Amino acid sequence: MNTKDLLIRFLLGGAAVMLSYLVTVISPWKILAGIFAAFPAVMITAVLMMGIVSGSKNAAKVANGSVYGMIGGVVCVATVWVTLTISNNWLFSIFLGLVLWLVSSIAVSIARERMKNIHLKYVKNIVGQMREVQIRHNK
Repeated sequence: MNTKDLLIRFLLGGAAVMLSYLVTVISPWKILAGIFAAFPAVMITAVLMMGIVSGSKNAAKVANGSVYGMIGGVVCVATVWVTLTISNNWLFSIFLGLVLWLVSSIAVSIARERMKNIHLKYVKNIVGQMREVQIRHNK
């Protein structure tokens, strides 16, 4: 990664964070502040930069991987909300939410890979059985 890439990422990500903050300050609806707090600036910037640098296929891989992070984001938000409600300790709530975001994102990606491997084995088994039936039928 070169300096130009880092600068573009910094500017795009920073602009998104700044815009989100301005919406929270200006908006009379506080729910809008929460909605903009979840703005996927990092994902959009990562996909954009990967597309520019390495093409659409690699950008699609980044977007695909971001699904796991977004699922982890739901876990993070729920954890922070519940922990904050129970403990009234915002720092601990954020820390626990971030830890569970990482753990749940990795767990979902591992589960997806295992499911994909099980599906492939199942399909290969079915194809193998069909070939055996066809060979026996042709004899």
